[in-house]
Amino acid sequence: MEYKVLYRKYRPNCFKNIIGQDYTIRMLQNAIIHNKIAHSYLFTGPRGTGKTSTAKVFAKTINCQNVQNGEACGKCPSCLAFDNSPDIIEIDAASNNGVDDIRELINNVKIAPTEGKYKIYIIDEVHMMTTSAFNALLLTLEEPPQHAIFIMATTNVESVPITILSRCQRFNFKKISLEDLISQIKYVCQEEKIDITDDAVTEIAYLSEGGMRDALSLLDQLASSAEKITLDKLLANYGSISLQFIRELLTAVANRDVNKIHESIVELQNTSSDYKVFIKKVIQELSTIAVQIRTNTYNGNFTYDQVKQLVFSLNDCLNKINIQINPFTLIEILLLDSFDKPKEKEKNVDNYMENVDKILEKAQLKKKETVPIKEQKLEEVEKEEEIKESSELPAKTEANYDTYLEELIKIRLNNCFAGAKKENLLTLHKLWPSLKDDLNLDATLKSFLLDTQVVAASSDYAILTAKLESTVHLVNKNLALFDDLEPLIGHKVHFIALSEEKWNQERQIYAKTIKSGGSYSLISEESLENLKPQIKSDIEEIVTNVFNHDKIEIV
Repeated sequence: MEYKVLYRKYRPNCFKNIIGQDYTIRMLQNAIIHNKIAHSYLFTGPRGTGKTSTAKVFAKTINCQNVQNGEACGKCPSCLAFDNSPDIIEIDAASNNGVDDIRELINNVKIAPTEGKYKIYIIDEVHMMTTSAFNALLLTLEEPPQHAIFIMATTNVESVPITILSRCQRFNFKKISLEDLISQIKYVCQEEKIDITDDAVTEIAYLSEGGMRDALSLLDQLASSAEKITLDKLLANYGSISLQFIRELLTAVANRDVNKIHESIVELQNTSSDYKVFIKKVIQELSTIAVQIRTNTYNGNFTYDQVKQLVFSLNDCLNKINIQINPFTLIEILLLDSFDKPKEKEKNVDNYMENVDKILEKAQLKKKETVPIKEQKLEEVEKEEEIKESSELPAKTEANYDTYLEELIKIRLNNCFAGAKKENLLTLHKLWPSLKDDLNLDATLKSFLLDTQVVAASSDYAILTAKLESTVHLVNKNLALFDDLEPLIGHKVHFIALSEEKWNQERQIYAKTIKSGGSYSLISEESLENLKPQIKSDIEEIVTNVFNHDKIEIV
């Protein structure tokens, strides 16, 4: 008997066997149960997540003569003849993507189904079709015969014309969760009597990156030797890296153990490990550490800022590594470079207090109450330092600054509307990806760029939106950081951030104003000088951080 590879052997033949796409399956079954079947569907998502399999099951169920609760019966003539049914036409758009192929399909669409209720066309990798082919298909999708249904699948929905998308019901297939992958791999191993360890199953699930086909293909390859599949065997043959190795390396980075880091990188190179897999695993473990730090359950030597910076740097490294050089050399330098990141919260408190004493001696400080400097609590100093670091202006009261910021946002919003042009917006849209990928930008600024999008722009002003109010608040509190973009943009742009809801409101106001014949005029930001909080001197700033502001007086 001819051997059948695992991913084909275990391809789902009914809805209940499709894994990890519960929402999509429920919606398709409801459409069948309530007889609300559309004439065209588009399935999008990563490879190996079940798009084509779902299309086949959907087609089978639509033509089933005895549907039971949205599932094909599997026993009627239509179900039994499904694999060879003339009413189910599968087309691979990767090799049949020309206009002539589509014209032939359109001519056949007019022919009524031979056996089933519908004639169903499954077009895989539809994004590979040429523009002419899409145009030829467009009219048929607009006004198809009642007996014709199109089910299209793609891994690259961005390449599908909007005119096609608007004529389809779209379903997004997500990556299959690690738990679902592990469960299915174990089931297949049990059915096929494959001897495998649990940690090897987990590693296969991880390496497949959410794709069931990739997971079963890898399992198939490992099982060909008939030997027990272990994690060591998997790591040795596929350039993967164990979680234990990752944790030991990150411990070495946290402890600044240069020799251990170097030994680990050399080991990775000698075992021909995949650097992309390595970086992804390191980032995943760092995200776990970040959560532990925030929940006060972490016992290591990393700070949250170090972890955040390392994640951003590794992600940039993953996107920008030149294949002509050794990627592990860059990774090693990057890990060692993390030693030099400033640790503001780990300042030597004794030295800090000595500096305060010297400044107090130079400044003729008159205290209303005698408060010994050496007796200040460490926690109090750190708390004041955190407040200082998180501020855009080092000396401001919250109330005054909020008023200033509120007025600044109004002025910049007005000024952006006064000179807003589509070409300015398009220019920033083109620049935005390169700004986010720039390795030299401050990590906080990069996080802002990742979490926002430009929605309006003039030559000197731009409006950003973010989904979260907290992000909007942080961006507006740190507008000075955006000055670093001036060399990359070519000139200074004044930014502000709004929530998506607030932006929609302001956009409607703008549209009504223009429609009624109104206009916007530039307003100088100098009008806010009287509201702008004053920056304290170094002496006053340090003293205020140690003592209560109401209990000091500078003379």
